[in-house]
Amino acid sequence: MNILIKISSLLLVITMLPSTNAWSGYDATSGGSVEIESGNLVREGETIDVYDGEYKTMNVESINRFGGSVEIQGTDDTGEQRVLEMDGD
Repeated sequence: MNILIKISSLLLVITMLPSTNAWSGYDATSGGSVEIESGNLVREGETIDVYDGEYKTMNVESINRFGGSVEIQGTDDTGEQRVLEMDGD
């Protein structure tokens, strides 16, 4: 029984650790850096969380790959149109 408690505690700690696999890029309009945290499904029609100094949600309207980057167009929760240029690697 003691081993089950230890395993459960370990699993709880692991799931609470912050993810380090964010997707980095920049906002094409402002030039500021942005990150999309791991766990976001980046697909047309989906809503993602974007961090640019503060967290905002963004509805993804289109995704295009250009060479070594991925362009994500959408509208954030303030109604602002955004174009994100993300690292394509």
